[in-house]
Amino acid sequence: MTDRGSPTAGTTAPTPVSHGSPFDLTGHVALVTGGNSGIGLGMAEALALHGSRVCIWGTNPDKNDAAADRLATHGVDVVSIVCDVGDEDAVEAATAETVEQFGRIDSCFVNAGVGGQAPSFVGMTTDEWRRVMRVNLDGAFFTARAVTRHMVERYGDGDRRGGSLVFTTSGSALYGQQRGQHYGASKAGLISMMKAIAVEHARHGIRSNAVLPGWIESDMTAGAFGWETFVERVLPRVPLRRWGDPSDFGGLAVYLASTASGYHTGDVITIDGGYHSF
Repeated sequence: MTDRGSPTAGTTAPTPVSHGSPFDLTGHVALVTGGNSGIGLGMAEALALHGSRVCIWGTNPDKNDAAADRLATHGVDVVSIVCDVGDEDAVEAATAETVEQFGRIDSCFVNAGVGGQAPSFVGMTTDEWRRVMRVNLDGAFFTARAVTRHMVERYGDGDRRGGSLVFTTSGSALYGQQRGQHYGASKAGLISMMKAIAVEHARHGIRSNAVLPGWIESDMTAGAFGWETFVERVLPRVPLRRWGDPSDFGGLAVYLASTASGYHTGDVITIDGGYHSF
């Protein structure tokens, strides 16, 4: 675990969000799994810029430390925890540590995931199927269950502020992905789980939504983006004519964490530059 406090003197602070704005996250605590790079870090940075304290989980200690240092420059408290979300005991321990550090979790961005590596559907091994499901679906379940339990307990203790869960899904959940049937299935499972949480736990003030990205520049997509044929064929199908950037998810993360989304739940929100509409 790495704890980062306020930045040192001389660090440039962001322009403060107006007091009373629904996007002012001062006092808020956000947990972002897979928050040390890519979409997760893009979300975490925007949350920090709007005043939220942030905890990131990741499996790479060096990447965790680098991300925590970057987030701390925004003048908020940051904690990073090494956690493999596919390990149920590790998730329970990391959740308890997050609550111990910050006293609460107000929003949880269930973002950690791995890509598929199968040569074909018929060539997909059972081990490969389980490798993807272990992180993308089991890990999301372990994380969402632990955080939802914490939020329900707070509600039972009289805290009516509720909470927000945000899952990162994929277009493959809706449209399929050749050689990625396991990846698509795991992401489709997230949508079903998200909607069921939204219905069951609305009574506890908990909102549950999902974000569906298009083609975003990240470690997961680096291999595809380095393939010239892929770029030539896919980029022209993106109406905005550019790949997505992790920062494109910052505004949505702030909205879903904030009171501005207080009546928004059970939804899948697409951020894809128009790719899935073309």
